Amino acid sequence: MASALLPSDISLQPYFKRLAAVETMPVTGEVQRVVGLLVESSGPAAGVGELCSVRTSGNRSVPVEVVGFRDGRLLSVPLSETTGIRPGDRVISTGQTPSIPIGAGLLGRVIDGFGRPLDGRGPLQHTRLAPLQPQVLNPLDREGIHEPIGTGVRAIDALLTAGRGQRIGVFGGSGVGKSTLLGMMARGTEADVVVLCLVGERGREVRSFIEHDLGPRGLERAVLVVSTSDNPALARQRAAYAATAIAESFRDAGKHVLLMMDSVTRFAMAQREIGLAAGEPPTAKGYPPSVFARLPGLLERAGAVRGKGSITAFYTVLVEGDDQNEPIADAVRAILDGHIVLSRDLASRNHYPAIDILPSVSRTMPDVTTVEHRARAASVRDMLATVRDNEDLINVGAYVAGSNARIDQALARREAINRFLCQPADMDVRLADAIAALDTL
Repeated sequence: MASALLPSDISLQPYFKRLAAVETMPVTGEVQRVVGLLVESSGPAAGVGELCSVRTSGNRSVPVEVVGFRDGRLLSVPLSETTGIRPGDRVISTGQTPSIPIGAGLLGRVIDGFGRPLDGRGPLQHTRLAPLQPQVLNPLDREGIHEPIGTGVRAIDALLTAGRGQRIGVFGGSGVGKSTLLGMMARGTEADVVVLCLVGERGREVRSFIEHDLGPRGLERAVLVVSTSDNPALARQRAAYAATAIAESFRDAGKHVLLMMDSVTRFAMAQREIGLAAGEPPTAKGYPPSVFARLPGLLERAGAVRGKGSITAFYTVLVEGDDQNEPIADAVRAILDGHIVLSRDLASRNHYPAIDILPSVSRTMPDVTTVEHRARAASVRDMLATVRDNEDLINVGAYVAGSNARIDQALARREAINRFLCQPADMDVRLADAIAALDTL
């Protein structure tokens, strides 16, 4: 009867084709268990990295991200609080992978790892969405490091000169001035754009950093991505990927970007929480293998690209107990192109920035400096090493002036070198001025 009512010129073939193309795998599942950070469900058929939504009985939607599978169950980590989730709540696949807003409209803004504004200045303008983790860059598409980049910090520019596209670690314990050093670089850098990521930072210090360390002048050309310590582990981790994706978008537009992240250690701690919750075995200091697998994937995204711009990256590493050889510090040091060590001993003497020159190194400095520059920097290092090697004799008064010409010369220049290495937090020094000041030593 129904077929007789259809006009003879209507074909059902296109509808049959569309019906055959419909995905028949389930797009919903049910919550079976919530343990710590992990939500276990009987579905849906979603891939690792896909976003899902848990619909609670209180009509609340909790976003989760798929991190794995176990015994036929889907393992997801929530991107917000799990309060209110019950057994049997529906888990709905969104079919989406994580993305972040990019574009010039981000300049001067403070956002979280999801791209939501935190500064109370309304919605973002002139932005578009980009994947949080794009395809891996072909290593042959990278550009060599040939040009220096000024950071605004005299000790770094003169003795640890960085190149455009270099990746450097800033290693130090708590309270030695890592955030202040990042603020100095954000204000004084010669880069076109600054992308600053605060991962797991104390909420009280975010506003303090923006107002005192960064300042209005530094914020004008900066994008600040913030995820405080009270956010879920996946949200903290996401902030690091979001900041890197934003930096990549400016680099692809031909800009020279300074990317600063505080800190890689808290990124690793977030992954440790996720990995242990998912059932990974703990290894060194409780870090599961996925932590050391994810670090290269994050840090290798910085650099210069042929025919485009560059990302010069500074990653702070919070060394536990001032142990420079703890697992995360050791892994990061092996990946990056140099490291700057901050000394608690120098900080206690009111020597800021508390950069310990002797254990610090920039591996690309020979590629971006002249022979004369490197010779003068080596001379300063030699004097610092001479004083340190003989410090005990000098302090107890056992050294007699005139006994050793090298020691006498180092002692005569010690105060001048210390004045050169110290710099007020509100002072910006151009690269050319830093090299000229080195010449006077």
